[in-house]
Amino acid sequence: MKGKRRGAGSRDMPDFLKRLGSPALRKRLEQRATLMRALRASFDHAGFLEVETGQLVDEPGQEPTLEPFRCGDRFLITSPELRMKQMLCAGYDRIYELGHCFRSGLGETSPLHNPEFTMLEWYRADAGRDEILEDVERLVRDSAAALDVAQITRGTVSIALDSGIEILPVKDAFQRHAGVDIEPFLNGDDAGFRAAARAAEYVVHDDAEEGESLFFRIFLDRIEAKLGMERPTALVAWPASMAALARLDDDDPRIAQRFEIFVAGIELANGFVELTDAVEQKKRFEAERDRKRTVGLDPGPFPDRFMRALEHGLPRSAGIALGVDRLLLLLTGAESLSELLAFPEPPKT
Repeated sequence: MKGKRRGAGSRDMPDFLKRLGSPALRKRLEQRATLMRALRASFDHAGFLEVETGQLVDEPGQEPTLEPFRCGDRFLITSPELRMKQMLCAGYDRIYELGHCFRSGLGETSPLHNPEFTMLEWYRADAGRDEILEDVERLVRDSAAALDVAQITRGTVSIALDSGIEILPVKDAFQRHAGVDIEPFLNGDDAGFRAAARAAEYVVHDDAEEGESLFFRIFLDRIEAKLGMERPTALVAWPASMAALARLDDDDPRIAQRFEIFVAGIELANGFVELTDAVEQKKRFEAERDRKRTVGLDPGPFPDRFMRALEHGLPRSAGIALGVDRLLLLLTGAESLSELLAFPEPPKT
């Protein structure tokens, strides 16, 4: 005699199974599947090659604020960046990867964070910021059309998707939204930057506070939540000290060709016009490794294979990483990433 099949209406079903079987979650998962198809179709139409660079690596990223998960003597990727750039060095010109990334640390579980998340990362050889921003516009437009969304609505704010991306330099964002002049910070004058913040009635508690710490406090307190409220905003021309793997501006080496996309006060993507100078990149990696040690993090192995590829030659190129879960959240009106995941990470207590 066959056993009785337990269905979604079973009275004794555990809560986690009830959630998995709920119409609300099923709808979100169907929307996710639609979005993934739309993203791939958009890239295929634009002539990109989808690649899979692997999630278990021996050379983790060097970002001082990110902590990778260890798997024995290897690491789960925080981003496919280093391997994708090796592919650029080998001659690939338009590539994208749509897959999972992993980030450890206490700040990686929140309404906008999950330790395991879906990342869309892509690169163009012989391209710059403008071409990548055109890609972003196309992807958001195609994704919205696939989900039958005319505009992004979050709270009382409606964001148009048909009026392009606003280009806003970081310096102008600080002046517009915080009334703070960051010119002293760009010049390396932390004392002058603290004075500028106080002049804008911003509380600076410590006369020895580093400029970068103050920069991000002001950014998070007064600026980020105001970005991308009428249309998507590209925050460009970041301070050189925050260049990461971006090249410095040819006309003003105090700023980097880094750009971040914000929609409804949420960071959606982070991109660079790529640094191609191997000597300069090695200096930055060493500085970032020192910063990791300073805050008690293990920098892991030095990315020798990536450096060898960079020494061989990285073409002029640009790339960006976009959070797919956040894009889905924005397009569906969800409040938290946990609404969009079949198995979200439980909040840490």
